[in-house]
Amino acid sequence: MTRLLTMIAALMLALPVHAAELGDDGLHKTDWMRDTFKDLNEDLAEANAEGKRLMILFEQRGCIYCTRMHENVFPMEVIEDYIEANYFVIQMDLYGATEVTDFDGELISERDAARKWGVMFTPSILFMPEEVEEGETAAQAAVAVMPGAFEAGTTLDLLTWVNEKRYEGGNAEDFQRYHARMVRERDVDLGD
Repeated sequence: MTRLLTMIAALMLALPVHAAELGDDGLHKTDWMRDTFKDLNEDLAEANAEGKRLMILFEQRGCIYCTRMHENVFPMEVIEDYIEANYFVIQMDLYGATEVTDFDGELISERDAARKWGVMFTPSILFMPEEVEEGETAAQAAVAVMPGAFEAGTTLDLLTWVNEKRYEGGNAEDFQRYHARMVRERDVDLGD
């Protein structure tokens, strides 16, 4: 385990290979983002079919924190590879007009979905479970929410914690304790 953490830490110290380009909507675009109809039930089914977790990433035009994540965190090979291997990512615009179908069946704009789900910061990430109970909204179903930009160590730890379902069962380890343990076990300071 220590050797794996040392390898991850060394990879994370490498400078990002590239930053995502901006799309016509002013949002960053990466190869691991999916272009879908934003029907969350369909997106969840597709994520499950691929053996991945559904991740909803909210951003907005001109967001300096989104830019920071896309320039300094997401392009890190260890993080980019982890997202590509384990997550089905859909991007939403905090002020967007594109229609979204929530898990509860309500058809609303991205901006109304953000309000409905209590998303106030960008970037914000909602992590979905494999199954959502009938009538639940995305906010009610989310197993974790990352409200804002974080450094590479925290981001990787949250991606791993969610993907490994460390929030489940009698031996669940809350994220703060898990993250603190990961920081202690890393051989280098990643600015967690």
